[in-house]
Order: sequence, then C-alpha cells, then structure tokens
Amino acid sequence: MEKPQSSSSIALLETLVSFPSVSLKPNIGLIEKVEEILAQAGIESMRAPDPQDPTRTNLFATVGPQGIPGVLLSGHTDVVPVEGQPWTSPPFEATHKNGRLYGRGTADMKGFVACAVTAMVEAASRPLTRPLQLALSFDEEIGCVGVRHLLRRLENNLPAPYLCIIGEPTLMRIGTGHKGKAAYRAICCGEAGHSGLAPRFVNAIHMASDLVASLRDVQRELSESGPREEGYGVPYSTVHVGTIHGGKALNIVPSECELGFEIRNVSQDQPELILARILERLAERVKREAMNADAPTPDIQLVNSYPSLDTPSDSPGVGLLASLLPPGTPCTKVDYGSEGGLFQQSWTQTPVLVCGPGSIEVAHKADEYVELSQIEACDRMLQGLVDFLCDKKDG
Repeated sequence: MEKPQSSSSIALLETLVSFPSVSLKPNIGLIEKVEEILAQAGIESMRAPDPQDPTRTNLFATVGPQGIPGVLLSGHTDVVPVEGQPWTSPPFEATHKNGRLYGRGTADMKGFVACAVTAMVEAASRPLTRPLQLALSFDEEIGCVGVRHLLRRLENNLPAPYLCIIGEPTLMRIGTGHKGKAAYRAICCGEAGHSGLAPRFVNAIHMASDLVASLRDVQRELSESGPREEGYGVPYSTVHVGTIHGGKALNIVPSECELGFEIRNVSQDQPELILARILERLAERVKREAMNADAPTPDIQLVNSYPSLDTPSDSPGVGLLASLLPPGTPCTKVDYGSEGGLFQQSWTQTPVLVCGPGSIEVAHKADEYVELSQIEACDRMLQGLVDFLCDKKDG
C-alpha cells in the first residue's frame, strides 16, 4: 500500500475515516477523538447533542479572545451509507493509491474536518487577535438536521462571526451560493374496488399521476420564465419526483398512493409559492379532464427544508478568502445544499462561503477519494487564515 509524506491533517483524516459515522447512527466516537485532540492543545469544547440521542452530537470549540467576531469553520461528521455500492477497498479504512486517499467521507467532508481541527491546534499556540471557531455537526446528509440544535445554542451566545467557511468539497474554489431545498410527502387518496368496475371508483394512482403531470408543468414554466441565477449547472429552480408507492394488486383500484418530491429553489424563488402553483395546475388539470373530480386534494406534508445561500461576490469575506488562495481562484455556485443557508439565516450580516478540499463528483459513490494535494491546499489556506487572525508582528 502506498504511503504519502506524513502530515497532521492526512494522519487525522485516516483516523476519522475509520469511524463509520453514517447519518442517523452514532458519531460520538469521532467527536470524542476530536475533543481529545483539542483538549491536548488546551482548547475547550462544547457538545450540542440530539435531545433524544446523546450519541449523535454537534461539537463547538473556540480558541483566541472571547466576545468578538471570529472566523467560524463548519463541517459535518456524518457520511452516506455504503451498502450496495461496489467498493474495491474497505470504505471505512483509509487506502492510499496514486496520490489519493480513498474511503467514505474523504471528500464529503472529513478531509476538511481534519484540516480544520489541525488548524485549531495550530491556532492555540499563536497570539490571535480574533478567535478561530470550529462547528462540527451530525445528520447533515439527511437535510441539515443536526446543526439546528447547535445554532439554537449559539445564536444568542456568540457574536456574529466575521466570516463563516463551510468546508464542503469545492476543489478549493470559492462557493458563494447554493439553492434552497424543500422536501415533501404527498398522500393521494382514492377508493378501493374491483378493477372490473374501475371507472366507478377514485383511483389514487391516477390522482398521483395528475400531480406528477402538474409538477412537470411547473418545472417547464420555471425553466422557460422563472428567475435565473447564473453559475449553477441548472440556473433556475427545479422540481423533482424521487419516489412513488401505491397499489396492492393489479385487480384492485388503489386507495392510496404516496409521492416524494422536492423543490430546489434559487434565492429569488420561494418554495411555498412554487408549491401553490403546482396545486393550481393540479386543480386545473382535474377540472379540465373531468377525472378524479370527487377525489380529495392530496395531503402534502413538508418533510424537511433548508434555505438557499447567497453571498455577494463583492463581500469583504470573499476578498479575505481569495487572498488566502492562489491568484485567480474562481468564485462559483455549488449544485448541492449545505448548512451555509442556515448559518446565514442565523447571522444575516455574516459572509458565508463554501470552500473545501475534494470534488463533489466523487462524493456518495463507491471508492470516494480526495487528492492529497487538495488536503495540502486546504492546509495552506487555513495556515494563511491563522496568520490573518494573529498580530501583524506574528503574521
């Protein structure tokens, strides 16, 4: 097995990968390891656990002067499952090959977590004039669930940060925005009956089909005339149906059908208004086709949501981060969600940016990896950040 030149961040990443901190499962072992490393450097930390399960917890730590705005480094500790994926190396064991480190979470996003913890330890020995802060969360991958417990603890007890960096994988480019997301469950109800008399009964799957058609109608409208924000792979809001379940047998008119769908909105759109348009199109379709006229309107429940992120490219925070990266590093929008929108919602005046090692293209797949050069680049950026937070005579 190939072994790279040693570095503190790479060594820590190897350790972090060994914790199978899949969403909805305990991450406490990983958190205890980080607490131990921080404590050895004299850094105190605070947990903000799930109220129902203390084995799944956030962690917050700060180093440097208190009571003034600092720079907050944010990362999630959970990873997506590996079951059913064709891994060629053990997913929860770091494997080095061809200048890469393979393992679940190497890119998304334990690579940044390792770099951030290493930077905190370095900062503890330096004369900081602003604090450096670390926020690690759980259950981000299922809708940015865990960090909300931490934000409730911090909002009234922490000065609004000077800058917040979300370390999702961007290949060390500067991410200034991402879309918001609202996930919904729709229950379509009908009447069970013999399929030989099908027209006498309300068919729940037919109603679900009408809803899907209405979703697609609105998606077409959004693509043709909705607000556009350049920088995204798809520069307008999107509507997507991900799951559908219904029916008991072919000869029974289905009495229930369930859909799972989502809206990913650019910052100029509001998901609740898009949903209202979908229901308007559904009502028009049912009336026009004179089918399912007696069926109740689908019961649509909001399952989870998080806000979009939109930080102006001329923000001082962008200038600071750009100064820590190679000249010409581009600003971009990222095509995935993050906890950044929630941080911006809590501290509206704080520039929130997404920047971290690795590529989202390999995340959530078998043989996920991060280039070791990306870890080194993140270390250099954070070293520059620590210098910025120090006295001029030291930095």
